[in-house]
Amino acid sequence: MGKIPNVFVIVFFLIIIAAVLTWVLPGGSYERKQIEINNTQRTIVVEGTYEKKEANPQILEIFTAPLKGFIKLAEIIGFIFIVGGAFYMLNETGAINAGIGKLVKILKGKELLIIPIVITVFSLFGAIFGMCEEAMPFVLIFVPLAISLGYDSIVGICLSFLAAGVGFAGAFINPFTLQIAQKISDITPVSGIVYRVIIWFVATAITILWVMVYAVKIKKNPRKSIMYEYDKKRREELIEKQKQVSKFTWRHAICLIILLAGVVFMILGVILFKWYIKEIAGLFLAIGLASAIIAGKGLNDIAGSFIKGCQEMISAALILGFVGGIIVILEQGGIMDTILFSMSSSISKLPGILAAYFQYIIQIIFNFFIPSGSTKAALTMPIMSQLADLSGITRQTAVLAYQFGDGFTNMIIPTSGVTIGTLGLAKIPYEKWFKWNFPMQIIFFIMSLLLLIWPVLTHWQ
Repeated sequence: MGKIPNVFVIVFFLIIIAAVLTWVLPGGSYERKQIEINNTQRTIVVEGTYEKKEANPQILEIFTAPLKGFIKLAEIIGFIFIVGGAFYMLNETGAINAGIGKLVKILKGKELLIIPIVITVFSLFGAIFGMCEEAMPFVLIFVPLAISLGYDSIVGICLSFLAAGVGFAGAFINPFTLQIAQKISDITPVSGIVYRVIIWFVATAITILWVMVYAVKIKKNPRKSIMYEYDKKRREELIEKQKQVSKFTWRHAICLIILLAGVVFMILGVILFKWYIKEIAGLFLAIGLASAIIAGKGLNDIAGSFIKGCQEMISAALILGFVGGIIVILEQGGIMDTILFSMSSSISKLPGILAAYFQYIIQIIFNFFIPSGSTKAALTMPIMSQLADLSGITRQTAVLAYQFGDGFTNMIIPTSGVTIGTLGLAKIPYEKWFKWNFPMQIIFFIMSLLLLIWPVLTHWQ
């Protein structure tokens, strides 16, 4: 089997494909208008306003797209640098390694229990308040914990990132996707919650079972891990660091209390005060600084630790710029709305279950180009909800197809800034993650097709 290309090769190739499409597809655009959803201004497509326009073919823009992608995704790139630097400061205190060492001793012989407990909690976070970007920093805790417990970094990233993603896809409250899509579709917010809770339970149970089976296999034979060579060095570093930490001190305890309090404060901030990337980044910077000061670090040491942490994020930040470049090319070329119009207009010709399936597949395709769930809801649901009426399926079913299409593939597509950023924080090569997660995506795809049948047959409202 040939080697999977480096993610930079994949993404730059996609930029080229996007540029080629601007020469092939006609240009076009929808009119858009501003509406207020959950006290937030959103831009939505005005149905029936699509007009063909002259496309703007891209050539030299292929080479300027990455820089423009940096500008487009500047906020999330900055977030990765700040969080990476902050966690490096925290890590240099020795508190995380000391805490992991103590937890490993406590869980001796019961290591497997951590998987269903933590995955359930993070899946709930995704389902209730739409945890997505907020899950990114947790891999810096769970990856070393998983390795110390005898698993690998894949299990570590599953505990937070994968779990939150599954909850996000099978959400029953999520204000950023479900409620926006329902509001745009003129459906009562959070309606259909009973069936959605069942969906969340099924998706989460499948995830727990999948990860536990994999974890048991790796525990028995670490060489079966797709990350074995990468984790081998990391495991040696963890053991060495834990040896250097002679005992669990009061300074370690206070640093971990600061971290825990910060996480709780973050959850409250997201739910109660609608915090987003800027506020969360600021919070983690405060956690890192406070921990370093408690640990007795000097100002120069603190600054040095922060810079080293940022340096480790350079690869992830670079790839994000290239990822943003794909969207820039499609928008500059004037074909983004053409793709939206072409795909969505064909759905109205299909009946029943086929219409639901086609909506689901269309949303998966759109998700590659528009990873943002709220943006995709604003762009597609004004059209998809009315196409549902024409196809004989309910708008509630159209929203569910949108959820499935938006959520599950977010964990694997190279155009998702959160996915690439999280992998960068976890130090897991994209090609390794893709190879491991792809079979799981097939399971989620089949599960989604099956779970769409009942809503169609019962005209779910």
